[in-house]
Amino acid sequence: MWTIGAGARVGALQSLLPLDPLENRILACHALGITRIGLITQSERVLSAPEAGALAALVQRRLAGEPIAYIVGRREFYGLDFAVNPAVLIPRPDTELLVELALERLPVRGRMLDMGTGSGAIAVAVAHTRPDAGVTALDVSAAALEVARTNAQANRAVVRFVQSDWFGAIAGESFDLIVANPPYIADGDVHLAQGDLRFEPVGALTDHADGLSALRTIVAGAPHHLAAAGWLLMEHGYDQAAQVRALLAEGGYREVQSWRDLAGIERVSGARIGGAI
Repeated sequence: MWTIGAGARVGALQSLLPLDPLENRILACHALGITRIGLITQSERVLSAPEAGALAALVQRRLAGEPIAYIVGRREFYGLDFAVNPAVLIPRPDTELLVELALERLPVRGRMLDMGTGSGAIAVAVAHTRPDAGVTALDVSAAALEVARTNAQANRAVVRFVQSDWFGAIAGESFDLIVANPPYIADGDVHLAQGDLRFEPVGALTDHADGLSALRTIVAGAPHHLAAAGWLLMEHGYDQAAQVRALLAEGGYREVQSWRDLAGIERVSGARIGGAI
């Protein structure tokens, strides 16, 4: 069990804490209730016993592998601050590509559906950037929707939230754009037992099958909920782009394509339908 004693000075924490410098700073600020600047301006401040205990507990959680985002309960995404907890996936920078592509394709006063919204990161980012749009977000998890609603309110984004197992609760509704970041890790993938993924909700990570079952469901159902020439955009695994493009082509979509993230990985694939269904 890692510990730090009362009496340690704030200015010495960077050298005393066992994590990398960024994580040391984040946890120190969180435990002490100060900003990054405060670490400098309060460098001579001496930790009390409760403060030392609280900081040690946070550090120990991180040493055990728990994600920083869950420890501090926050994560930045698309320039906005999001609350996160183990009921939702931690928003990743890679997913900002999906937001950018959505914003490029969402018409003025357009209607967008975010499927499997989790923390609400995609829906809230779009609604915050485009207040003219009508954004609906759905998730099967009531706990996830509670987090998403909190994030929408905190970021002053107007989003309609629906509890639904994919398209089940939105029969008859139509959208100009559908986006999704569904579970796409195959059952038994070694990555599920590594790093941050060990702590994230397994149902939001894997489809408990081949990694494509949720994507197949979305590809099959989206044409019944897309307006004429509407777009479907989906995030997927690093090695799934060709398979997802094939699903879209087989489903009769047009302009089938994939887009690369900042690491050069084909991270999002999508297409549009040819007309109303």
